[in-house]
Amino acid sequence: MGFGVSGIVQRFAEHGYQINPDAASLITQYGATDEVIRGIIESLDESVLVVGPDHINAIKKEEKQKAPDVKILKDITNISTCVGNYEEFVCYFRDRYSRLSEMIRWRINAGPIEALGKKRDEKEVNIVGIVSDVSTTSKGNKLLSVEDTTGECQVLLLKDRDVIDCNIILDEVIGISGQLTHDGLFIANMITYPDIPYSNKSKTSQLPASVILTSDIHIGSKTFLEDSFRQFIKWINQDLPGEKQRKVASNVSYMVIAGDIIDGIGIYPNQEKELDILDVYEQYERAAEYLAEIPNHIQIIISPGNHDVVRQAEPQPAISEEVGKYFGKNVTFVGNPSLIELSGVKILIYHGRSLEDFFTAIPGVSYKKPDMAMAEMIKRRHLSPVYGGHVSIAPERNDHFIIDTIPDILHCGHIHTVGISKYRGVTLVNSGTWQDQTEYQKKLNIQPMPCYAPVVDLQTMGVSVLHFN
Repeated sequence: MGFGVSGIVQRFAEHGYQINPDAASLITQYGATDEVIRGIIESLDESVLVVGPDHINAIKKEEKQKAPDVKILKDITNISTCVGNYEEFVCYFRDRYSRLSEMIRWRINAGPIEALGKKRDEKEVNIVGIVSDVSTTSKGNKLLSVEDTTGECQVLLLKDRDVIDCNIILDEVIGISGQLTHDGLFIANMITYPDIPYSNKSKTSQLPASVILTSDIHIGSKTFLEDSFRQFIKWINQDLPGEKQRKVASNVSYMVIAGDIIDGIGIYPNQEKELDILDVYEQYERAAEYLAEIPNHIQIIISPGNHDVVRQAEPQPAISEEVGKYFGKNVTFVGNPSLIELSGVKILIYHGRSLEDFFTAIPGVSYKKPDMAMAEMIKRRHLSPVYGGHVSIAPERNDHFIIDTIPDILHCGHIHTVGISKYRGVTLVNSGTWQDQTEYQKKLNIQPMPCYAPVVDLQTMGVSVLHFN
């Protein structure tokens, strides 16, 4: 049985504390057992003389039950074997072809390209290959060069057939169904992608928990929107007015930052003119100070981006332990990309530099609609298919960009715009930025969407988007 207000006052007095009657009344709401009172007293700072309601609220907030720990399912950190020699490039593309072609062969019965010459009389022929070239003929047809481990062939997509509408990307693995002409030209009727099943359903958490998805904070830049970010931190601490906002914040157990927590140095021309902090380690120290204001029960996962102090070639390992020492025990560092599990929900984190390759290759996909490009990633079961595009790719012996495990959430950043949608059961979130438009972005006509915070309820997979303007 719990103590009443007078009993609470007496117990605190026995330990040398005075307590405000409102604070004593607040403790009764928590049960006011001897165990509860003892826990509060043990948590008080020695400098406290009179215990007020703010002390009680702060202590109970910190005591919130911690959600299950972060599970790291896939991450390049500490397993990179890349040297950069020819053999590794061969292994990299063979691994890509092998794993993605296997997914496609669940849908079509495909033979090797070297056997095409024996199939000229068959009504339909199927092959699986990597696209090495895409061009348009003088008559408006598309001509593809496709190769597998046995050979190469030319594939024609006729402009008067539906197949011409398929958006083909360099270096992706596709299945092709069609007929061979008598002179050996392959005419395509259908393109098959590795894709995920229509019937795919996302997993959900059995416990009440939400995750904040954010990225591209760019601490250290003069264009970092500090006031808005501080409002965001106040919201996480439930210190902003509004019952609805506090309810969303009270359910948060995790925060995932998908790269570019700092602005870095030397990333783009004349960047130093726009920096408020000129030392990268001081930028990380400042970032750690901000994140230290987030309640300890919220587990923070940080993946690097192209502004962070890691190798620029992807996949990128986690931010170093030298930097990690600035941050609290509730912070976990992972590589880019990485697959993690939070309360039973799988989240694929990728900073998103390859999104620019999708914008270039696919009509209608743009900075304004980053989630459309993310859907194309899922469709192709690959985060960065184009080699030699916007992404510098380290030729690991295994292709770490392949999406072999279907995630429940795909979280990207980099583009500085917000995009949220679903594709065959996968929640797609591009989380925007906390940086205003830079001079460099003005030259490229990039208009950012700053200060948005998508929050995913892991029990329902519903997404709330808060704006801290």
